[in-house]
Amino acid sequence: MIQPFASKMRPETLEDFIGQDHLVGPNKPLFNAIEQKCAFSFVLWGPPGVGKTTLATIYAKTLGLRYFQLSAVSASKDDIKKIVEANKDESKILFLDEIHRFNKAQQDFLLPFVESGELILIGATTENPSFEVISPLLSRCQVFVLKELTPDQIGTIIDRTGFQLDNDAKEWLIAAANGDARQALGLLEKTAKLYKTITVDHLKDTLQNNSLRYDKKAEEHYNTISAFIKSMRASQPDAALYYLARMVEAGEDPKFIARRMVIFASEDVGLADPQALHIANAVFRAVEIIGYPECAINLAHGVCYLAKAPKTRASYNAYFDAVDDVRKFGNLSIPLIIRNAPTKLMKNIGYGKDYTLYTKENLLPDAIKHRSYLIDT
Repeated sequence: MIQPFASKMRPETLEDFIGQDHLVGPNKPLFNAIEQKCAFSFVLWGPPGVGKTTLATIYAKTLGLRYFQLSAVSASKDDIKKIVEANKDESKILFLDEIHRFNKAQQDFLLPFVESGELILIGATTENPSFEVISPLLSRCQVFVLKELTPDQIGTIIDRTGFQLDNDAKEWLIAAANGDARQALGLLEKTAKLYKTITVDHLKDTLQNNSLRYDKKAEEHYNTISAFIKSMRASQPDAALYYLARMVEAGEDPKFIARRMVIFASEDVGLADPQALHIANAVFRAVEIIGYPECAINLAHGVCYLAKAPKTRASYNAYFDAVDDVRKFGNLSIPLIIRNAPTKLMKNIGYGKDYTLYTKENLLPDAIKHRSYLIDT
């Protein structure tokens, strides 16, 4: 079996690992967990190609326990059962890549083994685990958020490959990688195989290969979802349907599309049509229940509604204006009239005094009573 170049380049120790300093820097949580050989279950959430698999491998190697790796795309309950029954009396580490692809029943099956300590679970996901991992399982795992790699970090990884490329080619490759080390290494490897020299033109020619045009880790993925959202925002259902069809035909996760529609319903339609949020949520639920291919019809229904709906960002803008004040002023004193008064002492010092159900008194803290957030409905 030919090992992918990205796998060959995979660091084996934290000393060689690039990025995620907030997790693996000195005295940071994963650094300490590895240094102290602390065994616990966790989920690594972050974009593709930022080190999730590498960190899981380094962690498992340090603990010295039996290590198993599965992809949730192809794994089944039987695969989990076989791992649990192997040397039943000892704890084992299971790295479950793309854990968001495990359905609820599969996650329920996994739960008791994690709870008992028979399995130390390391999940990896590019999707928000709050949406994709069942609450009982998530509550037993620490969630670590990984960040997209910076251009300098991608540059360091490219330098370590030993391939010869000039500064222009390196800068172009860094930009094309979009924070994804695997994307950078894969494109570099393919270009080196196809051409004698690695230039900007050769990198571009390699990237144009059809097999890379809708890689979910690459630029086309982000360009298409951007075009999809902006078409709905511009109230152009034809364009929105076209970009929806491109994503569906490319095999995009329908829940990813539906989730962006739920966000859009509040961010862009908002108070102009409150029913839009109900429609978007109904589409998301339909996608969960039905799946491909039929759920594409539900997506199209929702897209047409959202594209044709009136738009206002009033509530969205108002919220972030309020966030700005919270960050600027901190915890301003809450007016006594709307404080909770569960004890006699609190009542005696004025908590809740003179409060009426539909009071007209300004309920903002004194320092910002002049502020108006929701100003355009």
